[in-house]
Amino acid sequence: MQTLSPELLVQDVAIDFGDRSYRIAIGTSLLNNPDTYADLPRATCAVIVTNTTVGPLYRDALATALSAHYPQIHTVVLPDGEAHKTWQTLNLIFDALLENTCDRHTVLFALGGGVVGDMTGFAAASYMRGVPFVQVPTTLLAQVDSSVGGKTAINHPLGKNMIGAFYQPALVVCDIATLASLPARELSAGLAEVIKYGPINDLAFLDWIEGNLDALRSGDRVALAYAVKRSCEIKAWVVSQDERESGLRAILNFGHTFGHAIESGMGYGTWLHGEAVGCGMVMAARLSERLGLIEPSFVQRLTQLIANAGLPTVGPQLGAARYLDLMRIDKKSEGGQIKFVVIDQPGSASVRKAPDALVAEVIEQSCQPDTAV
Repeated sequence: MQTLSPELLVQDVAIDFGDRSYRIAIGTSLLNNPDTYADLPRATCAVIVTNTTVGPLYRDALATALSAHYPQIHTVVLPDGEAHKTWQTLNLIFDALLENTCDRHTVLFALGGGVVGDMTGFAAASYMRGVPFVQVPTTLLAQVDSSVGGKTAINHPLGKNMIGAFYQPALVVCDIATLASLPARELSAGLAEVIKYGPINDLAFLDWIEGNLDALRSGDRVALAYAVKRSCEIKAWVVSQDERESGLRAILNFGHTFGHAIESGMGYGTWLHGEAVGCGMVMAARLSERLGLIEPSFVQRLTQLIANAGLPTVGPQLGAARYLDLMRIDKKSEGGQIKFVVIDQPGSASVRKAPDALVAEVIEQSCQPDTAV
């Protein structure tokens, strides 16, 4: 692991999309530094989109930094939580843009977690057919996953993230200092998206996570900075080859097909997204084993790591039929056939179909507490 000063931790990861390329700035004292935003498009106004939890913590610091570049700064405060990732909440952003006569040069700043980032990006993609936006993620989950790669969306009662657009930000600002304000449950939820990169792409990173899990859970800035940087490097490599998820990028959804079913079936917000993904990774690993792709020992190793990260490893009792119905409403499904991200071998993944009967067996096994770890 690279040795870094906790006072600096300044690193960049590049996302290569040709003339739409951008950088992910990772460090401390970034959010409140005017220099962070010096290379962004100029405009008459900037609009900060945040929520009722994050706004009181960081809105003023961000606004002060932006005031060096933008004469007018407006703020939209959204209700907090996955349950509010809806058309109705999205319209609050459009209302503010129109009421303040914001033009197509206006820059939006998503200040918050994945919900704020997804909705702000979708609003930016849609308003006047596209305005620039910047991701300023304040949760671990958003820093390592949802703020990177240009996926934007809202939820529908029948399916998560089913309405949205691919739209790349102009910049991503990952200020590690903001992670100190996260409750332990939110930090653990973010670790799910860190852990997923190991089994699908980088076994050495999985080893590192296992060896540094205590430091990560305790909020050590150096450990978190490395986790964010390595996660972003892996995601940057994948999405730069497959921006619109027509092939390789789908592996980043490891655990998500099962996880999205848990979120929809339980009601959005009952489980945090990372909690559902953590449990979903256990299910996906078990399916990989049942398909003859990996050994039981690797399933056990991954399940133990997920548990040690403070994440659930036992699925809620929705019933296998309900899981299957929910998983058919998935962006990877084709003609009603569900596709799953599976581990081909530790460190490599692919997307495959599996018989419903086998998937049902995996679900039933994964919802029994005595088989969890």
